[in-house]
This record gives sequence, C-alpha cells and structure tokens, in this order.
Amino acid sequence: MSLFGSTSSFGTGGSGVFGTTTTDSHNPMKDVEVTSPPDDSISCLAFSPPTMPGNFLIAGSWANDVRCWEVQDNGQTVPKAQQMHTGPVLDACWSDDGSKVFTASCDKTAKMWDLNSNQAMQIAQHDGPIKAIHWIKAPNYSCIMTGSWDKTLKFWDTRSPTPMMSLQMPERCYCADVVYPMAVVATAERGLIVYQLENQPSEFRRIDSPLKHQHRCVAIFKDKQNKPTGFALGSIEGRVAIHYINPQNPAKDNFTFKCHRSNGTNTTTPQDIYAVNAIAFHPVHGTLATVGSDGRFSFWDKDARTKLKTSEQLDQPITACCFNNNGNIFAYASSYDWSKGHEYYNPQKKNYIFLRNAAEELKPRNKK
Repeated sequence: MSLFGSTSSFGTGGSGVFGTTTTDSHNPMKDVEVTSPPDDSISCLAFSPPTMPGNFLIAGSWANDVRCWEVQDNGQTVPKAQQMHTGPVLDACWSDDGSKVFTASCDKTAKMWDLNSNQAMQIAQHDGPIKAIHWIKAPNYSCIMTGSWDKTLKFWDTRSPTPMMSLQMPERCYCADVVYPMAVVATAERGLIVYQLENQPSEFRRIDSPLKHQHRCVAIFKDKQNKPTGFALGSIEGRVAIHYINPQNPAKDNFTFKCHRSNGTNTTTPQDIYAVNAIAFHPVHGTLATVGSDGRFSFWDKDARTKLKTSEQLDQPITACCFNNNGNIFAYASSYDWSKGHEYYNPQKKNYIFLRNAAEELKPRNKK
C-alpha cells in the first residue's frame, strides 16, 4: 500500500503519440505537475506543518483515497504512501507535529493516519458524511474537530471512541476553518457560526451571512500580531466576503468582491458566474488565493483591495488549493467539480495537482 502502484503507466509519457501540442490547456501556467495524482476529483490539499523538515503534500479524492507526496526542493514530487476510506474523502489535515494526518469521508468516519507506521485507524463517527476536519492545539488540550452533514460539530480526543463534546448546528456543515483560538463554520442555508476554543470549545457568535448565495469555502485570516481576526467566505456566485469579527468600523472594514466570472468587470454583457471552490491565505504576506469552477486561480491583497494576478484558464475547474508553511509553494488541484452536471463529466480526463512558486507573486505591491 505504501506506493501508488495502482495506476497503469501506459501512455503517461507526458506527450501525446504525435508529439506535444502547442496549446497545453491542462497546464497553461506551465507549473510543476505532481506525479501519480488521484484517479478521481480532488477534494482537498494540505501541506505539512513548519515543525517538519521538508515539504509533504496530502490530497484527498473522490476515489476514496488520501495520498502523500514528498515535494523536494527542486520541485520533484515523490509519492510516499496512501490510505483508503470506503467513501470519498472530503477533507484532510495535519497534526501540529506532522506525525499524523486526519481524514474525513462520506463513509461517515474520520481516520487518523500515522505516517511513521503507515497505519490508519478510525477516530470519529457521525450520522452523515463528514465535510470538514481540523486539528486543534490548545495550551490545555488537543483534539480533532469534525463538521458533518448530520448538523453536528464534534470534538474528539483521538484515544476515545466517544466525542469530548458535540455541538448542534442549525444546518449541515459545508466548510470550516480553525486558527486557534478561533473556529468558523459555514453551513447550508447560509449559516455562519464562530466558535471560541479557549479552555473548551463553545459557540461565540452567529453571523448574518454577508453573501446571498450558498457558502462554499471559508478561511480565517490573522492580524499583524498573528492573531485570528476575521475570515474570507466564498460562495457559488463568484463572490468573496471579507469579514472581521470585531471591526472598528463594520460598514467600512467588511466588504465583498466579485471573482471567477467570465468577463471580469464588464457589466454590459451577460456574465458566466462560477463557484469559488477554495480560499487560502499566504502565511507570510497575508494576501490570499482563490480558485474557482472557471478553471482559474487569482491572488488578492485584501488590505489594498486589489487583485495581484489571475491565471490563464485551465481546461477544467480548480477544486482545491493551499500554501506550504513558508508560503513559497502554491498547490492547486484541477479536476471536475460537477458544477455543470453529469453531461460535462468526462471519465477520460485526468486529474492534476500543480505546484507554483508563490514567493514573489503574493507580495503586496508597494508597501507603504
């Protein structure tokens, strides 16, 4: 099970039989391709924490697997190991010391994968698919937080089969993020709940959604003192909200912006509007990346309220993204997200994970 031996090597030379074509629409940004990508749509990506030497990347997929690669300094990727669930893997995260990976699945379980022994064991159970999983490291406790379509948020000591705590949510969990001591969960019916995690987790505040359409992704951002201070929330309607928890001037500080739309800011012609599938904040600069069903990634400076870059269009949606711990690598996954239904699903189409050097492109422009 340790290496990805399941995929056939036939025709994986990288170029077609008749040489390479001039327009390479699957990788228009000419970024590094991760070897042996998953065999079905990629749901999540996560890089190893700063406590670990080197860079390791994990990806969960709808092929029920989670895979781990070592990303070498020259950009080469080495498949290390994989583990299986009995249903699609919807989310994955690392423990703070990098020794474990936690995975959440449609099979209603979460698992803890010990990378040293390459053993995985079940650590959580819900009554519905688990959509979000996060490791919480507090001074007085550590636990795993799982958010499910069964409308509960549960907190697990990995050594016990029963949760330390279970909190009822008004609706199904669609996405979540944790930056201690804060957690935010976005639910169906545009629900939005902030939790505080000090001493023990508890609901802090329910927020009226700043967006009018279904929530898709959420990411917490920090202030200059490295404390979580707000979050970015993405919807299926090509829009992101920047929301501070305690803004000095709510009307001015909180705002939304359009993204992942077909013709930019041109309002005279009809627009194709795409979902924002994932948001990631740069760990050094505090700028952010969004990726969408339109097959593009964009980099933004929320403080200057400017767009730093938009990619060329890939030939399929971008479903997940993340930065490595020092912000030098931006990883993004290209695979079908079913946003146009089954008619547009092509089983022959491969899934890809790309790595891009992010050191320069995410720097804020002219820092005052």
